[in-house]
Amino acid sequence: MTINSSILPNIPVLGFAAFSGTGKTTLLESLIPELIRQGIRVGVYKHSHHVIEQDQPGKDSFRLRKAGASQTLLATPERAILTTEFPDSSADFYHLLQQFDTENLDVILIEGCKEKHLPKIELHRHEITRPWLYPDDPDIIAVATDVTIDCRLPCLNLNDVVQIAEFIQQYIRNF
Repeated sequence: MTINSSILPNIPVLGFAAFSGTGKTTLLESLIPELIRQGIRVGVYKHSHHVIEQDQPGKDSFRLRKAGASQTLLATPERAILTTEFPDSSADFYHLLQQFDTENLDVILIEGCKEKHLPKIELHRHEITRPWLYPDDPDIIAVATDVTIDCRLPCLNLNDVVQIAEFIQQYIRNF
């Protein structure tokens, strides 16, 4: 494996690598409650290619950020949202991973970022007709698919959330 563990947080980090339309978000939407049911505290890093606005125009936090604050922490009784501006588009994936409060997590799941060096499960749906990633990516540690394949890696049923959760639990235990 080509991963430099010093650039990852000191807890298990596991990516879900797949082409668009494979069902990464749909899987994680089912997988997270199953992991929580098993007592695992889950953090998620979701990558998007789109620019989004989480704050509401006109609200105080929006106005303070637009006034030039590099970071704005909006805290409410239920949650806190830290917004960091990257004016030169220099958001570093590994630096952002270090922002998680790992004292309160058991694992960080990464949706997307298939080109990054970290342990990953490849998701593959037959109907998507895209190439397999695992033959060219040494960071892939398992494959979750809806077809039977002959592969040197553990093969998981993409539609079996419990089986994938058990694999993740074992991955956490072995960390």
